[in-house]
Amino acid sequence: MAISERTRSSRHASPRVAVTGLAGVIALVALIVAGQVGGVFEGAAGFADGGALARWGVPVARTTLDVSASITIGLLLLAGTIVPERNSTDRRRTACRIATVTGSVWVLASLALTILSISNLSGVHVTDPMFGAQVSSVIWEFEYFRTLFISTLIALAATLLAAGARTPTSITWAAALGVVAMLVLALIGHSAGAAAHDTAVNSIAVHMAAAAVWMGGLAALVILRPTLGQDLPVVAHRYSHLAIWAYGGIAVSGVVNASLRISGDSGLATPYGMLVVVKVVAFVLLGLAGWRMRSSLLQRLTGDDRDGRIFARLAALEITLMALAMGVAVALSRSAPPVPQRESPDIVTSLTGYPDPGPPSTLDWLTMFRIDWIFFAASVLAVGLYVAGVVRLHRRGDVWPWHRTVLWILGWALFVWTTSGAPGIYGRLTFSGHMLMHMTLTMGVPPLLAFGAPLTLASRALAARRDKTMGPREIMLATAHSRWMSFWANPVVAGANFAGSLYLFYFSDLFELALRTHVGHMAMIVHFMLAGYVFSWALIGIDPGPKRWAPSLRLVLLFATMSFHAFFGVAIISMTTLLAEDYFTQLALPWVGDLLADQQTGGGITWGIGEIPMLFLALLVALTWMRSDESEAKRRDRQAARDDDAELEAYNEAMRARGEAMRRADEAEDARYRARHPGHGR
Repeated sequence: MAISERTRSSRHASPRVAVTGLAGVIALVALIVAGQVGGVFEGAAGFADGGALARWGVPVARTTLDVSASITIGLLLLAGTIVPERNSTDRRRTACRIATVTGSVWVLASLALTILSISNLSGVHVTDPMFGAQVSSVIWEFEYFRTLFISTLIALAATLLAAGARTPTSITWAAALGVVAMLVLALIGHSAGAAAHDTAVNSIAVHMAAAAVWMGGLAALVILRPTLGQDLPVVAHRYSHLAIWAYGGIAVSGVVNASLRISGDSGLATPYGMLVVVKVVAFVLLGLAGWRMRSSLLQRLTGDDRDGRIFARLAALEITLMALAMGVAVALSRSAPPVPQRESPDIVTSLTGYPDPGPPSTLDWLTMFRIDWIFFAASVLAVGLYVAGVVRLHRRGDVWPWHRTVLWILGWALFVWTTSGAPGIYGRLTFSGHMLMHMTLTMGVPPLLAFGAPLTLASRALAARRDKTMGPREIMLATAHSRWMSFWANPVVAGANFAGSLYLFYFSDLFELALRTHVGHMAMIVHFMLAGYVFSWALIGIDPGPKRWAPSLRLVLLFATMSFHAFFGVAIISMTTLLAEDYFTQLALPWVGDLLADQQTGGGITWGIGEIPMLFLALLVALTWMRSDESEAKRRDRQAARDDDAELEAYNEAMRARGEAMRRADEAEDARYRARHPGHGR
């Protein structure tokens, strides 16, 4: 029996070793070939040379990092959200055990990449006695090395969590940490002072995350196939849906990123352009293979017959093409593109990523657009999924209020205008433009979205999973009912976060950090959007979640928050010093004029325009209060019609019984008094 188990274990281990080894070898071979075309191993132009070890070691370490990170993320993602519960304890432990190994390789490759990058860019060989001192002096001083080190720490946290994870929730958190570690690496793929820095970083981040999920998920599916048995079809089908989203993300982000680095058809004739063509061909072939698998093979897939083996072979072919594309991608990241990515000499472009658009006219505030494609894509996706959910409800005969759909679409349209229109353009140039963007993001968009009730729609439109896996519906509902959300959605905490964040953000260095850095800018938008949404949700939302206060208490909280918000605007108007003075002074825009006057205008926007949405919220809370009273009255009327006013009759009967009891008590007391005083009455 022991021999049989050992044999079965070895049979299961062989495809795991084969898949990881195949992906790594193919990626490295593609890297070497593509690297020779792109001149990857010739050293970095403008930097000292750390020797052959650093020149070859950096791209090899990066390729190893990408492959191991993808497999780690894929294993954790499948184990946490896709693999069914039946007999899943062993499957999850197997996935976490393998993910711990691949995650360890990831961390080691990331450390090697950091160390070899320091050697390659500083010109100090790793065997030099002074190299240790060099590492300690620059690893936190320069953004490039600091970013690599932060990514390494997050990857280590994901690996440690995977080693101890046992529940789907904890495994999913480990996968999310892994994705974050990959997203951080996007910050080193583009010069911080180059044009369109934000677009480049966003496209690289989406590209890397989608590729990791796609390749890692497929590799994990092949690795876990021997343990899935009859659950292989459902796991493969679920993964195929995930792969479609990843494919779309890679396609869109790849086009955006290539457009920033290749100008015209002539760029395709360069070594960089030829590598892009090779990557596009591999991507198209992958799409065809995925279409073949989804259109025919998955329809007749079973867990343990010949179709399962055919599936494994086709998946291995896809993994080969993915590894090829990954190796080429690493070579591309180390090759010089036709469009230089160096820092712009123009100070406005260097700080904001775009040239000075000039003073805005009244019409410009409505017509000027510079698409922030990551927020635009998120808005289109949010509206598309919402409308798809509404259509699904209507097809099965359910009703969804039309005004909620309209409010949801209006909310995201306002968000697109705020981030891609004039507020987004001038929000990093003037304080007044920034405050218009901020007030719209925190007080204009969130109430519209909260009234759209997206969680209620999703809980009705999405099918519940019966196998205890974490599908989209389960993840959203678990988040809404979590202790974490119960804390942040508490009206007092939501109000304090909503108003208090203003003071903490603008009266500290965080404001200038958000103006100067892409990460700070993105974090600012996400934080204040979420703060405004949770505050609106606590006041007027109907989505499931923590228990809400009575409308009367919500009104009290709202007016208290309004006072703090108004005081903030008055404080800005009254200030005699500039916020983020170094940044706005460095911009030196000739059409702005008096910076302090512009800041006071921003304070007026905060005080004046910001109070209008607050009053709107107050009206909505009051309306909710009235409707709750009306609903309660109607409920009681319907209950009375069903049981012939049994509640009122019970109340009247209780009053009659109470009166009768009081009458008998009075008679008894009167009788006792007459007994003590014969001949007298009370």
